[in-house]
Amino acid sequence: MATKGIDLKKYIRSIPDWPKKGILFRDITPLLADPKALPAAIDALCAGFTGAEVEYVAAVEARGFIFGAAVAEKLGAGFVPIRKKGKLPFKTESISYDLEYGTDTLEVHSDAIKSNGAKVLMVDDLLATGGTMAAACELIEKIGGQVAGIVFLIELGQLQGREKLTAYNIKSIISY
Repeated sequence: MATKGIDLKKYIRSIPDWPKKGILFRDITPLLADPKALPAAIDALCAGFTGAEVEYVAAVEARGFIFGAAVAEKLGAGFVPIRKKGKLPFKTESISYDLEYGTDTLEVHSDAIKSNGAKVLMVDDLLATGGTMAAACELIEKIGGQVAGIVFLIELGQLQGREKLTAYNIKSIISY
């Protein structure tokens, strides 16, 4: 996708067989390192949500934090970190979800959303199978947030993660 005259896709490095054989890893670090591509990516992630009265932006660690915090600042919203189990120091709500081989648990501070029904934009770097984002959305709704939309920098379409998120307004900047 070209944004501000910058083709963001050319800043994504493809690494075959990482972290294991048969996986083509999409590396965002070249985009993060470029002083023109990074702000263009943040602008693209915000497009369509300025004026949407988003009160919070939520993102799952770790790469989601990079984009989520920047999007929150640009939209004038608060930032809600969603973390792996045992990483948050205060009272939390949690949700467990299935992975390809096992389960995982996400947590959020139970008081992260200050008003019931507050609009929350969900942000992440990559949509693959959709399980993590589906769990994150359910967790935000559990603490009183209303998911206003979900935006990803990259979507791996062949993995059909979008199918787990059909109840939401989804936007992807770069598709493979």
